[in-house]
Amino acid sequence: MIEVRDTVLGNGLPLVSLRMPGTRAATVLVAFDAGARTERAEENGMAHFLEHLVFKGGELYPTYREVNQTAERLGAQLNAYTSHDAVAFHVTCRAEAVMDAADLLTDFVGKARLDAGELERERGVVIQEINRSNDQPASVASKLLDRAAYGDHPLGRPVLGPADHLESFGPNAILAFRERRWATGPGGAFLAGDLSGVDEARLAELFERFPARPDHDGIEPAPGFERRILVDARETNQSHLRLHWRAPIDPGDLRQRATLAVYTALLGGSMGSRLFDEIREQRGLCYAIRAVASSHADSASLEVASGLDSAKCVEAYRRIREIVAELAEDGPKPEEIERARAYAAGSTVLALEGTTAVAARAAAQKVTFGEIASPEESIAALDEVTPEGVREVARGVSGAPAVACVGPHEVPDFE
Repeated sequence: MIEVRDTVLGNGLPLVSLRMPGTRAATVLVAFDAGARTERAEENGMAHFLEHLVFKGGELYPTYREVNQTAERLGAQLNAYTSHDAVAFHVTCRAEAVMDAADLLTDFVGKARLDAGELERERGVVIQEINRSNDQPASVASKLLDRAAYGDHPLGRPVLGPADHLESFGPNAILAFRERRWATGPGGAFLAGDLSGVDEARLAELFERFPARPDHDGIEPAPGFERRILVDARETNQSHLRLHWRAPIDPGDLRQRATLAVYTALLGGSMGSRLFDEIREQRGLCYAIRAVASSHADSASLEVASGLDSAKCVEAYRRIREIVAELAEDGPKPEEIERARAYAAGSTVLALEGTTAVAARAAAQKVTFGEIASPEESIAALDEVTPEGVREVARGVSGAPAVACVGPHEVPDFE
């Protein structure tokens, strides 16, 4: 049982503790509602660029070298991520080093110097990251699908942004973005693992390094579904196919998200799923295929991703659509619902064995939905999914999906 405790610090930052018995590790994570979705059009890529710049040093640890070497002396691992919804920074360490790790993280993130010289050096690094991403067909397909699903809305823009944007970002604009978007209330600090070494009074002092910032103006609502087909025509042996259906659930409802997760598992979430069984095993049309459910604050989706022999791509596309349509019309079988429910719950249990995963899951729920379900509540919601609930989701996932494909194809192939 993971014990969840939460409070709010004087600067308005929520502080959430998730005590996990039986581990010797601890993760400290801080997150803000400041992902790519919150950027203005001309800022696209800024949230991710700021994530990089933060690691260049704070007040007590003023250079990237001191940040990295201090983490190594603690036996700790530093990392960060930016998504459409959030930006987060985290450190994982031995439980006895948790206070020193929190000191390091809150200094270089909360007191980031954003040195102009480091900005110029890191600009080139991030442009290389963008160029590498654009050289990888699977990455290109994923970005194309965001645009096919959401168009010109911020959810349709790439998290990394275009390279020419990176060239234009100056220190003042980046500082203004941080001031505008790193609001303390919608964000949060999260500790997960063995927290026996935590000094709560000292911990509160450390997280007070983040200045109190008022809540921001919110986000642009997600658009309604509009079908688009986007193809990046390349002469490749392998095609990368991505499909998107808007999921018929309230993304803020934990139980409805659990029901979508079970449907996704039986469609293409495991080696026993319908897509894996037929598209790969029976027909041999691909090596890899999977279905993934995802939820933003106001939009939930079901996506299917596959890497295929280019000669078999269109056949696979048509059969995937037929399988989704069969589930919508006939509904899944009782035994596959039970199997998928057990698989989804078991996968969640396994995923929550690590302290970083527990902290990141709590952060995603807090930033995206404004509340945190304990791991036990999340697993219970999966165990309580009903067959009729899954059939209702299946009925709602129907019609022609948005399509993105990288390979030797044309738009009419997917109409």
